[in-house]
Amino acid sequence: MTRLSVNINKIATLRNARGGNIPNVLQCAIDCQLFGADGITVHPRPDERHIRYQDVYDIKPAITTEYNIEGYPEEKFMKLVKDIKPDQVTLVPDLPSQVTSNFGWDAVANKGFLTEITKELKASGIRVSIFIGATLPNVESAAEAGADRVELYTEPYATMFPQNAELAVAPFVEAAKLAHKLGLGINAGHDLSLLNLKYINEKIPYLDEVSIGHALISDALYLGLEKTIQAYQNCLIK
Repeated sequence: MTRLSVNINKIATLRNARGGNIPNVLQCAIDCQLFGADGITVHPRPDERHIRYQDVYDIKPAITTEYNIEGYPEEKFMKLVKDIKPDQVTLVPDLPSQVTSNFGWDAVANKGFLTEITKELKASGIRVSIFIGATLPNVESAAEAGADRVELYTEPYATMFPQNAELAVAPFVEAAKLAHKLGLGINAGHDLSLLNLKYINEKIPYLDEVSIGHALISDALYLGLEKTIQAYQNCLIK
């Protein structure tokens, strides 16, 4: 099975809207694991508008599965991940003003920078995944930068899926084949949902992990967190 990492940023967004500690982000991370998630993803941003840096530290001792920290590798972020040493760091090209990570790295243009950051993280014993658009040059450059994995940015797939699923998934299949040939692990994420997850999981070869937050947490409002995680896991059975 492809592994499911649950991004709990939206839980923190809800907490921060009111202040206090309801809902409890740490307890949510624990519960997601208890209900069957294979990992927990957090994405701290400089303004701490959802996950706070302290949350990232607090969650670490509770993780019994995989801990994936996403973010742009500025100085504060690099200190954080070196302190925590999560299982995986996913490098994303976020600007401070971005609402969400709505594009991947141009790994060709940024190969030198990504190579330096990847080397630094791997020296700390951290697996490195680079968030990229699903193009063959991006995959090649991520491999040349020394990444362990790529995370394929799947919003284009999700947008096109209702009109033409076969066409939507095609570039991701080709990117995954090349990534595997080059020795990279393959993750995927962004706008994956109960509507489109099963199909992409069946079509993309060698898929290791999906990271899902917004849709999963939204579905949990109706289904409950436990049933929602089980529903997503059912989509990942091949």
